[in-house]
Amino acid sequence: MSNSRETGDSREFCPRCGDPVPERDRPLPGAPRDHDESLCDACYFEDFDLVDAPDRIEVRVCSGCGAVHRGNRWVDVGARDYTDVAVDEVSEALGVHVDARDVSWAVDPEQVDQNTIRMHCHFSGVVRETFVEERATVPVLIARQTCTRCGRIAGGYYASVVQVRAEDRTPTPAERRRAREIAETYVADREADGDREAFITETDDVDDGVDVKLSTNQLGKDVATRITRELGGSVESYPTLVTEDSDGNEVYRVTFAVRLPRFTPGHVIDPDDGDGPVLVRSVSGNLKGTRLTTGAEYESAFEDDGTPDARELGSVEDAVETTVVTVEDEHAVQLLDPETYEAKTVPRPDYVDVDADAVPVIKSRAGLHVLPEDAVADAE
Repeated sequence: MSNSRETGDSREFCPRCGDPVPERDRPLPGAPRDHDESLCDACYFEDFDLVDAPDRIEVRVCSGCGAVHRGNRWVDVGARDYTDVAVDEVSEALGVHVDARDVSWAVDPEQVDQNTIRMHCHFSGVVRETFVEERATVPVLIARQTCTRCGRIAGGYYASVVQVRAEDRTPTPAERRRAREIAETYVADREADGDREAFITETDDVDDGVDVKLSTNQLGKDVATRITRELGGSVESYPTLVTEDSDGNEVYRVTFAVRLPRFTPGHVIDPDDGDGPVLVRSVSGNLKGTRLTTGAEYESAFEDDGTPDARELGSVEDAVETTVVTVEDEHAVQLLDPETYEAKTVPRPDYVDVDADAVPVIKSRAGLHVLPEDAVADAE
């Protein structure tokens, strides 16, 4: 009897059991051969694992902020519990056989205790035109630790200080409150954008202002800039060498000294330029206001550092209401002096209504002047 070579028989045989290998299981001519590809289906599936699953997985989470340690860094995941985190970690750790196609899987988490979740996984797929299924159970251990950020906060770490002060006065309660709000809002926005290095270590109310301690020098610079952008004034920085890092680089702690303007919105000042007192409306950038003699807009020059050399006459909080006797013309109005009740003729700014029976006024060393109704209403 002739053998397969003599008869032209091209059948191949399983190297393990010797049974013929079906035509469909053979690799294509010229294709690289793997040992498993030469096996028949029976021998192939004896050692086949659809999924390579670890014995267990440990997930490091921060007990303070809930961040998860992945790779070499801490990541905010925003999870209400760690079941979703466990699912993600298991899916990353599992390996599906390269020959499988149409793979699907489902997971049924079982909360064993506060720190252990048992993941019951079910997989299915098609290999060698055969539908295969496999089940695996992977315990996930939740290891609670303290992330770098929470450790720094707990340790009182800070890299910069924003000191909010004011020129020739102390900041008002409203300025103190707004400075804190600006810092808190900006840092919260940075955190929401994923910046885990951004945090406020401490905020202190001191006799002459507010001190805000922040996690980085850049954060301190940004906060100081935003405070002066809204509240006016200037910033100067004072770096102090505190240490060297592991690479020998010098590490500085920077104090950002915010100096708020001498005047605030609502102040009445006399720039001593011969055109009469000014009601301060804004100090953002430079000082802007309203002339109490005419109602015209006033703006100090930038070259004067935004703050004119002026005398403070009072504020809208000093305003009192008095009776309008008569409107003499477009430039003058006769009022009753709120202290002496004498009729006095004073400048009539363009915001005074000709039909008004009473107007708010301020009396100072510069005389009696009518204030805008809206400015007094805003101060109440």
